Amino acid sequence: MENNFEDAIPLISKWLGAGSINIFGRQYAGKDTQCEKLAEIFGGVVLGGGDILRHGQTPQHVLDAINSGALSPTEEYKAIVTPYLSRDEFAGKPLFLSSVGRMEGEEEAILAATKQSGHEIKAVIFLDIDESTTWKRFHEAKIHGTREDRTDDDEEGLKKRLNLYEEFTIPVINRYRDLGLLIHIDGTPSIEQVDAAILRALLERATSS
Repeated sequence: MENNFEDAIPLISKWLGAGSINIFGRQYAGKDTQCEKLAEIFGGVVLGGGDILRHGQTPQHVLDAINSGALSPTEEYKAIVTPYLSRDEFAGKPLFLSSVGRMEGEEEAILAATKQSGHEIKAVIFLDIDESTTWKRFHEAKIHGTREDRTDDDEEGLKKRLNLYEEFTIPVINRYRDLGLLIHIDGTPSIEQVDAAILRALLERATSS
């Protein structure tokens, strides 16, 4: 993050407390990157729904679904992911969620689970990139080997995931907008510029609350 935010960070930290920030966007928008940066700054924990499912006690048919590029069944997703948010090692720490609850209807369960666990969602960041930028970054990542290989990380898998995003995740983003939680960030500039835009937006939330 840029160096001119030293004074802002304590203000944001006080406002955030042990709350959560959920980050959404198309594939290759930089969700994981921004979660990791924010977690480092604010001493938080990064959680992704897919990662929880892949590394938890998840039925094989659910793993098969997400590894094929599909979204996991909603009821099973909620049953596995929402209790995870209450783990003792997360107590008192902010959570930075990478598209946790990205299927329409799951956002209500995530809102309830984060509040119950003491990690109430304080903001939802929408890293906005268009589909052409997604494909450009996809091909760049393949050339440079900058992304962890996944079984669904090929052209067909990406097409499927983009279609699912439009059908099921856009309504989730719109729901957070209706609740007044959404922060819209242009995800196309450099990482440093996106970093700064996020901190400016969080500072505005922190000082207007």
